[in-house]
Amino acid sequence: MSILDHFKLDGEVAVVTGAGKGIGRAIAIALAEAGADVAVASRTQTDLDNVAAEIEALGRRALPLATDATEMAALQNLADQTVAKLGKLSIWVNNAGGIPDGSPRYLTRTSEEQFAAQIDLNLKAVWMGATIAAKAMGEAGSIVNISSRSAFGPQVKNGPYGASKAAVNSLTSTMSVELAPKIRVNAVAPGPVPTENFNDCMGTETDEQRENLLKMIGVPMQRYGTPEDIAAAAVFMASPASSWVTGQCLYVTGGR
Repeated sequence: MSILDHFKLDGEVAVVTGAGKGIGRAIAIALAEAGADVAVASRTQTDLDNVAAEIEALGRRALPLATDATEMAALQNLADQTVAKLGKLSIWVNNAGGIPDGSPRYLTRTSEEQFAAQIDLNLKAVWMGATIAAKAMGEAGSIVNISSRSAFGPQVKNGPYGASKAAVNSLTSTMSVELAPKIRVNAVAPGPVPTENFNDCMGTETDEQRENLLKMIGVPMQRYGTPEDIAAAAVFMASPASSWVTGQCLYVTGGR
């Protein structure tokens, strides 16, 4: 068997949350390119329909399901529908996340309601998704949680987000032990990737603003990441190529 064969996902069925745009869309397309059928979930059905059409154009099956990733019943329905319509569930990518209202803030200037909303979106949704996925997978599978570079070190004016992502890393590590050896649980932590959500949160709508921010944060590779950079890491974590990897967080950050 060629080493490249270990990256193939033929016969696998994946779920990707937050798959309508940006990094989630890229992950869903990449999994399909590697051979998987993919259920794509986000809140906006039209976005999902567009992604599903791209997946089907690759010759794979797609299941677009509008889903609120902060609702347990919605995630359970996502898993149930995936198994019923695509035959099984073997890969689950918890990608849905972000800053609920698009406004980074200091920890000490965050209301209880704002903090709870951040935890619900970035941590509770991951816990619910992973727990549901593990039950649906049964004897084997791979769970990939999308973390963030913000999980590491102090995050001035972005404390609630950083704390929630650091908790995702802890959850990943512990759940990997609970579910081993049948199910692997890993995380991928992107650095700055100028998606629509990123630009809205960081106020980098123009090329000049993005270049100024890139210089300020000091990325050794001297460029932003792309959604495909993160998707490649997710494919690795989902595939047999990482069959002896669990409980790990892969930082894809351009060296920052």
